[in-house]
Amino acid sequence: MPDQKPPRLEGDDRETLHTLLQFQRESLVRKVTLDAPCRGVDDGAPANLRWVLMHLLEETARHAGHADVLREMIDGQTGR
Repeated sequence: MPDQKPPRLEGDDRETLHTLLQFQRESLVRKVTLDAPCRGVDDGAPANLRWVLMHLLEETARHAGHADVLREMIDGQTGR
């Protein structure tokens, strides 16, 4: 499939925004697989996109947990 140009976003058109986001998602899916190689990590070991996404998910969850602990220490409430 030849490269397509994304639709232009004009004004406050939610339909156009939805179309633009859909175009971006489809373009990314066509070009990248989770097994796509990425730059090596600190120890020089090769990594793929699947590893990078899982690492980001783990780090986000870890930091969200830290923020939750700090909030609990401040306001004393748990399980929000």
